[in-house]
Amino acid sequence: MENELTCNQVIALMSFYAEDKLNSRLKAYVDDHLRKCPKCREIYMQSKKIVNHILSLTDYNDDTNQYYTKQYENFKNNLSAYIDNELNENESIRIKKIAITNPLARKDLEDMYTFKKLLHNSFEKTRTEWKNDYSKLIINRLNKLPEKKHLDPFYKLIGAFTALISIILFGFLATLYF
Repeated sequence: MENELTCNQVIALMSFYAEDKLNSRLKAYVDDHLRKCPKCREIYMQSKKIVNHILSLTDYNDDTNQYYTKQYENFKNNLSAYIDNELNENESIRIKKIAITNPLARKDLEDMYTFKKLLHNSFEKTRTEWKNDYSKLIINRLNKLPEKKHLDPFYKLIGAFTALISIILFGFLATLYF
């Protein structure tokens, strides 16, 4: 393919790719990159595994499972807020207690932290690999372009007037001598 994606671009598109929200052309570029790049393929496989597990959490909702309780349901509803430190102290303690006593909750919490770490590592890798601030690079390139010399409109008008007079004189002289 003529337009190959970089690792940074693929990582940025990874969530859209996993959710099948890319157009067919961009999806083909990501597919091609994942076939060629073992690092990105590994990140994709880990991400997909964790996301599939998170999406499958609703499969635990059968009444025969002793760990699927109202507390666990509350835990699932507040897990993202807990990971992002958005809960107050009492709610955080409640989430910790559920995670300690409920194996399903503990597994979910471990998976979320693994997923968060994976995303953080991908972001750090991308950030450290960017050696240039692209906006500064573009501005520097624009500043290095030679400036186009713009003629003052007055000189343009004088030039057009001179050309017009020359044409008229040439026409007049041509009619006199021919």
